[in-house]
Amino acid sequence: MKTVHFDCFSGVSGDMVLGGLLDAGAPVDGLLEILHKMPVSGFSVQVRKEKRGAIEGTRVLFRLSGQPRRTFRELEAIIQGSELVPGVAAASLKILRTLAEAEARVHGVSVEEVHFHEIGALDTLLDAVGTAAALHLLEVSRVTASAIPLGSGWVKTEHGTLPIPAPATAVLLEGVPVFQGTERREVTTPTGAAIVRALCEAFGPIPSMTLERVGYGIGSHPQEDPPNLLRVFLGRASEVLIQRRLLVLETQIDDMNPEFYDHLLSRLFAEGAIDATFTPVHMKKNRPGILVSVLAEPASGRRLMEVLFLESSTLGVRAFEVERYELPRAEVFVTTPYGKCRVKEVVLPDGSRRRIPEYEDCRQAAERHKVPLREVYETVLFTVRTPLPIHEA
Repeated sequence: MKTVHFDCFSGVSGDMVLGGLLDAGAPVDGLLEILHKMPVSGFSVQVRKEKRGAIEGTRVLFRLSGQPRRTFRELEAIIQGSELVPGVAAASLKILRTLAEAEARVHGVSVEEVHFHEIGALDTLLDAVGTAAALHLLEVSRVTASAIPLGSGWVKTEHGTLPIPAPATAVLLEGVPVFQGTERREVTTPTGAAIVRALCEAFGPIPSMTLERVGYGIGSHPQEDPPNLLRVFLGRASEVLIQRRLLVLETQIDDMNPEFYDHLLSRLFAEGAIDATFTPVHMKKNRPGILVSVLAEPASGRRLMEVLFLESSTLGVRAFEVERYELPRAEVFVTTPYGKCRVKEVVLPDGSRRRIPEYEDCRQAAERHKVPLREVYETVLFTVRTPLPIHEA
């Protein structure tokens, strides 16, 4: 499984991430082709080699002209109206929504009302889509990062002079390991923080991998001590089992309208739950009840806890961390008589592979072609067992 690890010893920004991924081998031509699939104009991309101290890396600069201020909803519409492949579109939207939610919280408005330069600027959109595109071109399945430096001092923005880290950056890094560092400047930008918060599965030391390439993304600051660089490690996981530290939220309910449970489940998944289950239990006084269990990334814990309090009748929620061991997996597409369908490819401990058809794709294909779901499912299984071309999603 292809893995990228961001070594953020000198901070992280959108252009540093994109430069580092290009330096690690993402093709520039492929990136430009994807960026130009969006229905926007008035920009050009310059990619060049620069040095910070003794280290050479890749710097990405966006040249913009005549760009209006845009809301998050307008950026969302641009991506949804583009010809981006689903994986790139989904990752791009996740980055932008993560940033918009942080800014909305800081300024006390709804996500729909977020309308400001930092997210409205086209370069933020290009950073988000460019990052998602570069990861797609590198066929990366997992992203991790080191602890994130914050810097210190003050930064001038459209909203006035703000403390470093900027308020949105601080919100984005809740639940993420951070340290201040020695730099008296902004080393981690809101866009950089949004990228790592939205895409990284874990934070800490570089995970075990067979290293294939190291890239350096050049930042805009000329500082050389330490050099303004983001180091990108690209490799393949060398351990079959992947270990992740996750959060479990639990609560028992015996006094809620049963019709509300479906809505509660939808809200939990919409707010980032990895999994959520309802288990029948018997509570005090032998009353029947429901145990609600939610599995999530630690950074999503506060938001999911708020959903439980707002959308259920509970008065308390238990929270505890767990270690989860996972099999490496990747999403692939197979071509069948019913169209393209996604398949989850899992690597088992003995090195063999198991391929599992994606239920939702099979269901939609069955409805579209008016055939039984079982027939589509079995066709996809037969296809992945033959040497037909399989293209990574």
